[in-house]
Amino acid sequence: MIQHDEKKRREEASVRVLLADDNPAMLEEAARILTPEFHVVGTVSNGEDLLQAVRELQPHVLILDISMPRLNGLDAARLLNTSGSSARIVFLTVHEDREFVEESLTAGALGYVVKPRLTPDLPIAIKEALLGRTFISPTLSFALRRD
Repeated sequence: MIQHDEKKRREEASVRVLLADDNPAMLEEAARILTPEFHVVGTVSNGEDLLQAVRELQPHVLILDISMPRLNGLDAARLLNTSGSSARIVFLTVHEDREFVEESLTAGALGYVVKPRLTPDLPIAIKEALLGRTFISPTLSFALRRD
């Protein structure tokens, strides 16, 4: 069992993650939290730079904020999905409204993490996205219910 766990850790560490957020402190904190498990290949602060970085760095997973200058995260996700990008998308945002959750999933995201839940939820969301499964921060359980 120990060999299996070590192999899994090595595979996760080879997962290439690109972070996009206009808040430098959030980029730094997310990179710090993810670095032991994943390979953070870069950080960008706006949607236009994100599109270029995806082409250049070929990440497996994108961590996107919704509210960014020069192309918001939702529009960037839509463009990436229509351009054939295979990167899995997880949103990391302050927005807790159901509409944002639904719109992010419609834009092609597999994960939705609210920033106050960064530490416990983001690594899980990445792992779930890599498996093709959806993860939404548990504090947003309302988003899973249909009225």
